Amino acid sequence: MYKEITPNGYGIAIETAEKPLYSAQSEFQKVEILSSEGLGNILTLDGLMMTTERDEFFYHEMISHIPLCSHPCPESVLVIGGGDGGTVREVLRHDSVKSVELCEIDGLVIEASKKFLPTIAGKLDDKRVKVFVQDAIEYIKDKKACYDVVLIDSTDPMGPGEGLFTEEFYTNVKNSLKEGGIVVAQSESPFANPKEMRMMYKLLRKVFKYVKPYAGPIPTYPGGYWSWAFCSETIDIPEIQDIKRAKEIEKDAKLYNTDLHRAVFCVPNFVRKIAEDV
Repeated sequence: MYKEITPNGYGIAIETAEKPLYSAQSEFQKVEILSSEGLGNILTLDGLMMTTERDEFFYHEMISHIPLCSHPCPESVLVIGGGDGGTVREVLRHDSVKSVELCEIDGLVIEASKKFLPTIAGKLDDKRVKVFVQDAIEYIKDKKACYDVVLIDSTDPMGPGEGLFTEEFYTNVKNSLKEGGIVVAQSESPFANPKEMRMMYKLLRKVFKYVKPYAGPIPTYPGGYWSWAFCSETIDIPEIQDIKRAKEIEKDAKLYNTDLHRAVFCVPNFVRKIAEDV
């Protein structure tokens, strides 16, 4: 049985096989793949839920298609974190994309995902993808005007992910964007992690001219509800820029559609208050 209890005293429980399919301690964290009948294989890091085969599309489609469909022609994309490969897979659905760089600090996450989560990690070997196993804090420092879209698919602000929640890091990410570029970062659960979310948006608003929250459900994440920060120097209203491409994405998507794209930015008042409480 897998259990994750939030600091607020509630959480989730999933019936799993007695022994994990994979368990290893990397330099940074404990990486495990669990097996379950209801959700398929599950990736956890230091005991915290990262993704499941059954509900991963909620997260990966939200973090990728909203920003990429808000860009007129995304060709170069950087994914920070996201070693499970799900975000890379979704990015590659856009026919405009010519190159994707994945910067993941923990090589064990990539190895375990390729072996035990092939439906999620299956595109990491695509010829358009370059994988860099290193610290994104250092990787991004010398990147200037390189990317159309940067997706910060990080863990929570603790352990190896802690350094990805600083003003200096966000400034370096902004500098890595081409003109008209977009950054989207996972920004925690507004219900389970409002303190961390508020801190993050304060930092983002120091760096980017426009910062807008969007949100949606993820069944196996704390609170069942998650948020993402859409950041840009030029885009105030994140609208679909290429309706034909968006409609093509919609055909095979489980979650994303053009109506949803417009709706996700209509966040509840309590989410808006957290994100705007600067």
